[in-house]
Amino acid sequence: MTRTVMLQGTGSDVGKTVLVAGLCRLARLKGMMVRPFKPQNMSNNAAVSEDGGEIGRAQWLQALACGVPSSVHMNPVLLKPQSEVGSQIIVQGKVFGQAKGRDYQRLKPQLLRSVLESFEEVKAGADLVIVEGAGSPAEINLRAGDIANMGFATKANVPVVLVGDIDRGGVIASLVGTHAILPAEDLAMISGYIINKFRGDQSLFRDGISAIDGFTGWTCFGVVPWLKSASRLPSEDSVALERLTRKADGALKIAVPVLSRIANFDDFDPLISEPSVELCYVRPGERLPTDASLVILPGSKSTIGDLEDLRNNGWDQDLQLHRRRGGRIMGICGGYQMLGNSVSDPLGLEGEPRQVPGLGLLDVETEMAPEKTVRNSRAHALDYDVELSGYEIHLGRTTGPDCQRPVLRIQGRNDGATSVDGRVMGTYLHGLFANDAYRAALLRSFGLQDTTENYRDSVERALDDVAMELETVLDRDWIDQLMG
Repeated sequence: MTRTVMLQGTGSDVGKTVLVAGLCRLARLKGMMVRPFKPQNMSNNAAVSEDGGEIGRAQWLQALACGVPSSVHMNPVLLKPQSEVGSQIIVQGKVFGQAKGRDYQRLKPQLLRSVLESFEEVKAGADLVIVEGAGSPAEINLRAGDIANMGFATKANVPVVLVGDIDRGGVIASLVGTHAILPAEDLAMISGYIINKFRGDQSLFRDGISAIDGFTGWTCFGVVPWLKSASRLPSEDSVALERLTRKADGALKIAVPVLSRIANFDDFDPLISEPSVELCYVRPGERLPTDASLVILPGSKSTIGDLEDLRNNGWDQDLQLHRRRGGRIMGICGGYQMLGNSVSDPLGLEGEPRQVPGLGLLDVETEMAPEKTVRNSRAHALDYDVELSGYEIHLGRTTGPDCQRPVLRIQGRNDGATSVDGRVMGTYLHGLFANDAYRAALLRSFGLQDTTENYRDSVERALDDVAMELETVLDRDWIDQLMG
């Protein structure tokens, strides 16, 4: 029989994703056939799975940790927020529809069938499946129809380990409070807990563990320190983005405005790894730095909404000044669409039907269309004459004179556009900078040398390091029981 375990958190961003990835890699290193699973994810950081659908990039990373192809069944329900109250719903890799929060609650019983079906697909042929929860099981106001935490665990009969984040404070209260409000059926699923992100002398927390054990009767399966290797892994979601700070001291400053519906911002992780690069995330209310050589507009889940926010922040004027100073500008996916003369949404795919002016930095126009492009792609960078790979997830078609100077040739077709002076360019392809040859060529165009480090290899080494550290700090009996 397939062994299973589910890591649930006492809140969001307690480190579940990294712990699941590390445990997946540890099981793989022990020779097990291991698979990740997350019933429901909410993130605009999406990946294209090997079987051609959308999943959270966290599950893509966890599949990499397992050494197996990613699948839509590893994350059967993906919610992609488009506004403060509504999300696009992806089910088993394909667009299912859109819903606001209250409407989504009514859909959950129907979605649970897909979740359980996908779970059986993932279990087939696996020795171990490690499941990641979402948010907290203590959100008892959402317990009816839950598919992300205890609703799934009780239906699928998967034992649960709670994860508490001590770095944010209040970990004793969060664990004990979770125990206090969960119904008996849910409490019966919990086998123990893990304290995560501990800094300093762990002996000082022994009394804390005793207190938690006394109030709950649960077993502590380990105290995990702050895992430095985790910083070399792709960023998981927008909660992590809130804590990202600029990386200073690089010879080349690159500015990335943080849009309210920013998507796939892990595009920039390979640039952060370059010692010659200073990557600066620009928050709302801040100005684009005047000494940046390159500004990159990131992907967006709502191009028109983020274009309006960009103007409200005054970044449109900053971009015009940046270009007049001789700076370069690049747009990826939604950021590419914003660079054109206009963005039209005649069917109201992002809200009300409308057309808005773009930034006018590329002589192109974009029209949103219901057909969504979702695919992994091989490409050739025309300016740098290098081969690369990436992925596309977008709505809309972009046309215009600047498309006669494409950025890429993707499997026999042109992609992207370049301004006449070559200082502004845009492309639909995500994952550009993870290609070592492309990243090196980009840095050389600014007169710099790259590290020549293989970015994918650095991610693999980081997964190995996380796995090895978890093996040393987690309870040996629990690991042996889990992994046989």
